[in-house]
Amino acid sequence: MSTETFSATAGRGNESLFARAQRVIPGGVNSPVRAFRAVGGTPRFIDRAQGAYMWDAEGRRYIDYIGSWGPMILGHGHPAVLEAVHRAADEGLSFGAPTEREVELAEAIIALVPTIEQIRLVSSGTEAGMSALRLARGATGRSKIIKFEGCYHGHADALLVKAGSGLATFGFPTSAGVPPEVVQHTLVLEYNNVEQIEEAFATHGPELACVMLEPIAGNMNFVRASVPFMRRLRELCTEHGALLVFDEVMTGFRVALGSAQSLYAQLIPGFRPDMTVFGKVIGGGMPLAAFGGTRAVMSQLAPLGPVYQAGTLSGNPVATACGLATLREISRPGFFEALSARTRSLVDGLAEAARAAGIAFSADCQGGMFGFFFGAELPQNYAAVMATDKERFNRFFHGMLQRGVYLAPALYEAGFVSAAHTAQDIEATVQAAREVFAGL
Repeated sequence: MSTETFSATAGRGNESLFARAQRVIPGGVNSPVRAFRAVGGTPRFIDRAQGAYMWDAEGRRYIDYIGSWGPMILGHGHPAVLEAVHRAADEGLSFGAPTEREVELAEAIIALVPTIEQIRLVSSGTEAGMSALRLARGATGRSKIIKFEGCYHGHADALLVKAGSGLATFGFPTSAGVPPEVVQHTLVLEYNNVEQIEEAFATHGPELACVMLEPIAGNMNFVRASVPFMRRLRELCTEHGALLVFDEVMTGFRVALGSAQSLYAQLIPGFRPDMTVFGKVIGGGMPLAAFGGTRAVMSQLAPLGPVYQAGTLSGNPVATACGLATLREISRPGFFEALSARTRSLVDGLAEAARAAGIAFSADCQGGMFGFFFGAELPQNYAAVMATDKERFNRFFHGMLQRGVYLAPALYEAGFVSAAHTAQDIEATVQAAREVFAGL
């Protein structure tokens, strides 16, 4: 191996790093959206982060609204989190045996989300979603599932599907390497379409194991499930014996302390999902996710039941320390009120700046999560998201990036505000937006 190939200092600019990366990593990235393919240009290689800011390989500072795609709700490098991680690392990185901290994290999640009676820790959102789906099928003895176009539940084969050609028909693979027969039991419906879910249950009700959805779809940017839609989903699942599975990988402990399901419980009397998938915030930025539900359903998991699931690094002691410290901080009185107010000030500021420039623009937020579209009305489903002005979004993204504001490099991704963002950060962001809007 040559010195040039292995040098830690060779090629330190973003472009040279990207060129190096493409020689050894497919597409130069380890997760596709990082490649900037949707918006064009060269991805920024990040050297470090602190608070609400990130610095790239060229020393440029950005106000960060990605937050590692959601986990960094406290901002980067929060002292309490770092202390917990350092202490845990000193004790050991991994044991392959149970630890007290796994129990503590499970107890903390259950205390905050009353619909969860038992929970299993894993290492990624994809793993949690895949396992929840297997458990739903095992617990019900059924094969068919419903998901919604525009909702993303990780890259498990059965969930990498898009809508079929007709109403309530089965989907077809969106990735090479996924055989059609693997997704033959997956129905893909339109988000917020009550008529379609009623037809799907009328046709396939006795065969449906579960309905899986993001209650606020962060992989369509930011699209809420309407209250009538959610109410009808709950009714139909109960009537037909299917499980309602909430994918709260993104929204869990991000939109509210009780997660998105607590918001719907306030609007729909007695509302509760049967299972929930968590990730991101519960790991505080480290690889950790979970799925949980009622004791009756969770008891079907090995070693108690016939549904097998395992993971060498599940409940990793350093990751659980990071997650526990994060949950403790966000549970402090007033945390979410302050975070919500800061996020709302950003969204309102962006909307006002767009109006002043005569730009068709809509935006929404909840807790520390937000989204915006270049269109006059908030979309209610994937087709409406696709109809918004993508090219204008791309120009806006690059204009903001040039001014030191790092937004998600794709129209379809939500944004995140942290407790570390200050009023000055929000004003600087809105001022940058005013300048960019003026040139769109």
